[in-house]
Amino acid sequence: MFNSFRSASKRAINSKLVTGAVATSALTASYVLYQDSQVAEAMTAAEHGLHPPEYGWSHNGMFDTFDHASIRRGFQVYREVCAACHSLDRVAWRNLVGVSHTTSEAKEMAEEFEYDDEPDDQGNPKKRPGKLADYIPGPYANEQAARAANQGALPPDLSLIVKARHGACDYIFSLLTGYPDEPPAGVQLPPGTNYNPYFPGGAIAMGRVLFDGLVEYEDGIEATTSQMAKDVTTFLNWAAEPEHDERKKMGLKAIIITSSLYLLAVWVKKFKWQPIKNRKIVWTPPRK
Repeated sequence: MFNSFRSASKRAINSKLVTGAVATSALTASYVLYQDSQVAEAMTAAEHGLHPPEYGWSHNGMFDTFDHASIRRGFQVYREVCAACHSLDRVAWRNLVGVSHTTSEAKEMAEEFEYDDEPDDQGNPKKRPGKLADYIPGPYANEQAARAANQGALPPDLSLIVKARHGACDYIFSLLTGYPDEPPAGVQLPPGTNYNPYFPGGAIAMGRVLFDGLVEYEDGIEATTSQMAKDVTTFLNWAAEPEHDERKKMGLKAIIITSSLYLLAVWVKKFKWQPIKNRKIVWTPPRK
């Protein structure tokens, strides 16, 4: 009897201790979370950067394709502005044929560059004019040369830049058009950098490169900063997704075929199973 009383007393004490510990932990956690909420920041200094707004790109719709006139203008902007620092290693001259340029135009642009050829009989290296099968050459021979020309910064290759950046086209467009005349008060930039609120950290080695009237479009469209940014972004999106238009065409065909097969399957199911589902089975017991 006495032992039972002692056991019950111990259990009650243990239960109170556990309850007290849980309550203390809950109060401590609540206090810590409250204090953290008073000083919490939306992002760290390294993550500082505005989220780009969502623009209504003409190729974003389910059945929409690229604006190929914009792709042509965007390649002109890349060639006359961006190609001075950025490469386009994964795009060959032949990829432009039928998309933004004719075969003769692509051949003419390729022949402006020289590529390594097979050595002669004495083993001396030779050069040859570019062909459609060659890839668009970059501005620098190697990474070391690129860094030396850009104060240690390495300009990224633009072949897949739209896929490689969060925000895709919206980010590229916002970055190109988001340079303020002066950084905000209190912002300290490292030497050799420029302020852009859309770039993570705010400090970017690339300065503003697009200005009104910088290029002259052959189709007569006014080359404003926003127009050039839109065109080069469209071109870079095509460079990252050259299968974009064909993929949507195949998707539409797949939807039509699968929908037709589905409707056919529904009809066959009803046609085949209707007699089975509607039949009546009657069991007549044998007479004695």
